[in-house]
Amino acid sequence: MKTIRTLAVLASAAALLTACGGGGNDVGKELGLQNPEIHFVHALPGGANVDFLVNGSALQTNIAYKQVTNFANINTGNTTVAYANTGTTTAIASGNFPDVAKGHEYTVLALPALTGGDIGLIDDPFDKGLLSNSARVRAFNATANAQNLDIYIVAPNTDINTVSPTMAGVAFKNAVPASGQDSNYLNGGTYVAIVTTAGSKTPIFQSASFNLANNADWLITSVPIAGTLSQLAVGQIHLLVAQGGNTSQPAQELTNSLTGQ
Repeated sequence: MKTIRTLAVLASAAALLTACGGGGNDVGKELGLQNPEIHFVHALPGGANVDFLVNGSALQTNIAYKQVTNFANINTGNTTVAYANTGTTTAIASGNFPDVAKGHEYTVLALPALTGGDIGLIDDPFDKGLLSNSARVRAFNATANAQNLDIYIVAPNTDINTVSPTMAGVAFKNAVPASGQDSNYLNGGTYVAIVTTAGSKTPIFQSASFNLANNADWLITSVPIAGTLSQLAVGQIHLLVAQGGNTSQPAQELTNSLTGQ
């Protein structure tokens, strides 16, 4: 639950908006005033296009693999989510958010399973400070039947033997930080993503350099290469980056510099 805000904080936020000329959506989330928002990530390799269902009705339709939908407003309270083959309402997989709250962001992911599909759910309380321009980063493991992952988001040429994982022990169908907790905060800059099995310092994935912008909102999701659901080795996973925002877009796919794929 968000911290109770005072009239003084509201006045400061209004002054900040006047001075900066914008940013009202994030301020509304931070103060717990913004309607809850939800989006959908199709992270099921080889899966057909799907419709995203909220409380049994299609909210967003014809979503292809790697697509990230725009955030959409939903009501507060108990909320059932699912996805189905486009044009139908027969759920491939479904889940539930028992207490959708104002100011929160919700993410639903179509996930691979050993047979059929699965679903991932993230409740993000969005507790970003009003004056912060840091990037928000969270990891999710969509690699079915695989070991836990350690994920490093570090400056190029960093020796990971000398640092701790940015997101450690990311288990299948789980996020780090966990659902219900705020995202990690990083300064904008140039980074690489390195993935190891949990507790190891041997990379199985290492991206090329990428730019993480100030105020970015990233969900970094590991997905298996098609046909390798039960393996976790070099060349067997991809990293998809779902970027938060109000425009439907494909997830960014980070290239594995260890394999060139």
